[in-house]
Amino acid sequence: MPTLARYFIKSGMIYFVIGLLLATVVMAQPVFDLPTSIALLRPTYLHLLTVGWITQVIVGVAYWMFPKYTKENPRGNERLGWAIFLLLNTGIILRTIGEPLVALYPTLGAGWLLALSGVTQLLGGWGFIINTWSRVKER
Repeated sequence: MPTLARYFIKSGMIYFVIGLLLATVVMAQPVFDLPTSIALLRPTYLHLLTVGWITQVIVGVAYWMFPKYTKENPRGNERLGWAIFLLLNTGIILRTIGEPLVALYPTLGAGWLLALSGVTQLLGGWGFIINTWSRVKER
């Protein structure tokens, strides 16, 4: 398995654990009478599970298993692959920090974290499509 694919998959597993932990805390909030502000973590844990876990595992497996681009360059542009990894993970981390901040302190002016998060994840997604598109071909 290529190193980059392992990084995507292992990062996805880390986000899976963090997402499940946050989900557990959010679901336990009414049962244990925890502060109501904990409910604000719901979008964060959902994002960690969907983009952090599911998307990263899919990208890692696709990078690893899709048909080879060429013999000399089997997985497309590896530098672009690493850029995709950095963009997606930067976006996930920025959103994990920014979303609760914006919800708890709307006057703080942290909305730029969410905007930057969206841009980095969008660029990562486009990069994945650009790097993978030509690997999807007929026999």
